[in-house]
Amino acid sequence: MTRWTRKLHEFFIVRKFLVVVDQTPECLKALRFAARRASRTGGGVVMLFVIEPEEFQHWATVAETMRAEAWSEAEARLNALAEEVKALAGTSPETIIREGLKREQVLQLIDESPEIAILVLGAGSENEGPGPLVTSLAGSMAGRLPIPVTLVPGHMTLSQIDDLC
Repeated sequence: MTRWTRKLHEFFIVRKFLVVVDQTPECLKALRFAARRASRTGGGVVMLFVIEPEEFQHWATVAETMRAEAWSEAEARLNALAEEVKALAGTSPETIIREGLKREQVLQLIDESPEIAILVLGAGSENEGPGPLVTSLAGSMAGRLPIPVTLVPGHMTLSQIDDLC
């Protein structure tokens, strides 16, 4: 999708905030920020859970069982968080599960969905750094993304996020 096509769509489609959902605490902060901003701006929230490929691929039945369990866990996580987003944003979020590498799936979804206007990521506050997705998308890729990236610092409290939005 070209930049001009994306601009045209922005006039006719509700702006959505994309949040990558996983099991980290910073994900919850990014989700809260996105839900609060969506509520204040009349936008929506898209929650993306990416199931990354497993290293273990020796037996087909074991791999298929692991894949089914991963899908089940992803659905449970998204369903649990969707209720919270609905309460905060006043609208039900769109939930998407994809398989592959996180970075690639995020970029592909942004490319396919002109209504996604902002990527919201939570930055880790531990010694390991902000996280691999933040490092990749907000670092080396930042200048090539077609939409802005909002980073929510991992040390922020929920009340600080609420005050900001």
